[in-house]
Amino acid sequence: MSGRDFYAQDASARGSWRLAVLMGANSRTYKFALGQALLEFGRHGQEAIPLAEFAATYSLGLVRHLTQNPQAPQAEKLGENDFLAVAAQESAATLETGRPTERLLAAAVRSMPTMVMQKFHNLRGDTAVPHTFYRLTGTGRHRVVRLTPDLLQLAHSEQATGLAAELGARWNIVETSFAAGIGRSLIEEGIFVDWDTLQITDKRRRRSVTGLVEATAGFQHGRCLICDDVLGLSDAVAVDHVFPFSLMHRFDSVGAWHGPDLDALWNLAPAHATCNGTKSDRLPSSLELAYLAARNEAIMQSPHPLRRTLQLSLRSALPGQRVSSWPEFLRAVQIAV
Repeated sequence: MSGRDFYAQDASARGSWRLAVLMGANSRTYKFALGQALLEFGRHGQEAIPLAEFAATYSLGLVRHLTQNPQAPQAEKLGENDFLAVAAQESAATLETGRPTERLLAAAVRSMPTMVMQKFHNLRGDTAVPHTFYRLTGTGRHRVVRLTPDLLQLAHSEQATGLAAELGARWNIVETSFAAGIGRSLIEEGIFVDWDTLQITDKRRRRSVTGLVEATAGFQHGRCLICDDVLGLSDAVAVDHVFPFSLMHRFDSVGAWHGPDLDALWNLAPAHATCNGTKSDRLPSSLELAYLAARNEAIMQSPHPLRRTLQLSLRSALPGQRVSSWPEFLRAVQIAV
């Protein structure tokens, strides 16, 4: 599945936003800080924000993450005037007062127009998302960030809370992949799911990274895998084993289960709790398998480490079989059961 295919499933500003957040290249985390600020100002209905005011929200959000995890690969050497170097030096004073220092704010105002604000809408391969969410107008101290109608509508939509959660989850995943040791584990070995907390962790240290639902729902366009309706703010959400986990126990009575791990990311999908309860232990329908294949193919278009987890499943989850696509993989699982 290409980014174009993913967008075609929800050809809207919402689809463009998810393309930018979930599938764009991530050499640093600036995109997530910008996206968070856009949604925040959009929620308040502000159509025009002075760049300095916008940069203050942007830099404060980044500093709050910077104190927990690196915002660029740790092997990358930062120059003295690099924005991340300035943010690290100014982080204590910024967090103490709850607003960026003058030096940090000046660095953000100087760097944003030529860096993250030029790149937010871009995808890998020199392509851009179909919608734009802001424009930067004016010059010098009079520069203004103008939010587009698409962004304002998005920030007040039924899925606005979910979009913010998806962005936060993606930010957590990317910054953790930058951390030495933990990041290497995530990139080489993929993720593990802690069922007690429904959190994604790295396999070696079992350190919590982010929520499973928040990390995967966007690749389903915020919809229940079973009924295909929106996962609303007031809806109880469960994680469905698309192929029921009970299959692994059912086979114990007649011999060992020789299929793939049904407790792994490829088989887990956010769903309405009511739909999940009604489905219970039945096998998935052909439509549900099509949704799952599309979701997994979308994840394969995202940067590490979720992609790595699914790559490993495709390569080794079916003993003695080599498959190259998710429809083929899921057909093989169907045959196994």
